[in-house]
Amino acid sequence: MNIKEQYWKYSLIVIILLIGVIIFRQITPFLGGLLGALTIYILVRNQMIYLTETRKMKRSLSAFLITLETALVFLVPAALTIWLLVNKLQDINLAPQTFIAPIQQTAVIIKEKTGYDVLGSDTLSFIVSLLPRIGQAIMGGISNLAINLFVMIFVLYFMLIGGQKMESYVNDILPFNETNTKDVIHEINMIVRSNAIGIPLLAIIQGGVAMIGYLIFGAPNIWLLGFLTCFATVIPMVGTALVWVPVAAYFALNGEWFNAIGLFAYGGLIISQLDNLIRFIIQKKMADIHPLITIFGVVVGLPLFGFMGVIFGPLLLSLFFLFVDMFKKEYLDSRNNLPAK
Repeated sequence: MNIKEQYWKYSLIVIILLIGVIIFRQITPFLGGLLGALTIYILVRNQMIYLTETRKMKRSLSAFLITLETALVFLVPAALTIWLLVNKLQDINLAPQTFIAPIQQTAVIIKEKTGYDVLGSDTLSFIVSLLPRIGQAIMGGISNLAINLFVMIFVLYFMLIGGQKMESYVNDILPFNETNTKDVIHEINMIVRSNAIGIPLLAIIQGGVAMIGYLIFGAPNIWLLGFLTCFATVIPMVGTALVWVPVAAYFALNGEWFNAIGLFAYGGLIISQLDNLIRFIIQKKMADIHPLITIFGVVVGLPLFGFMGVIFGPLLLSLFFLFVDMFKKEYLDSRNNLPAK
């Protein structure tokens, strides 16, 4: 390769990188939708192949039907979630005292028990002023969710249309040999499938089981607590305890020791252990992932990818270790096996 060809080659690489950085910065707000489309594509890929190759259905019609199916599966739960949040926000905005009253009651109980006033007038004023900002942040999150759901559905349709041609093109530009490319694709499919199926399944089961406990021990706002418990499953290490421990503490402060001890035991022995059991089953059935990769992957992924970080955080960490292993096998092991001079 002469100097002119090297100039063309490296100039093109620089141009690609610069334009890529600019595009990435602009599409960052839609990253959740793009990653969601990739996740759904991996899940429905075999269904698309069945419709187009076995049933001989037109690719555009198959893509439309699968996209419609995805929209129904995601939009119905999303609509219910948004409806629940908006209703709660309206209640708080119309009657903020209904939200503040339990906090004041808890503060009074703590003062009676310990003599320490945790809720002075300044703190109360701060909480009241904070409520509108929290509402605005939640409404902004709802708007962002709606936009990313639209992006996910839109991008998914064209990914389904592209199908195996798109996959072949991506495989060709990956900087790996055929064996390593298969390993990377397998790792991506395995982790995305296990997390995309396992995390919602775990959240629904734990939320449902927690709601039974809240009902048995007389917790207030059972549906809201169950909803919060579902989302708390994705928080590393703390998990659902972030919801049921404060509820049990609230019972204890009110002198309801039977409910407090009962809910604490129920949460520790059933809700939390159910988390470990289901994760163990899913990991053995779908992906042999070390628990530390899952935990630290979520810690890394949530700030980078938002909610989709619960899937792509562990994937990012797993790919890192896979690439390190590739480098070791391709270069370090071969170097160590060189014949002695």
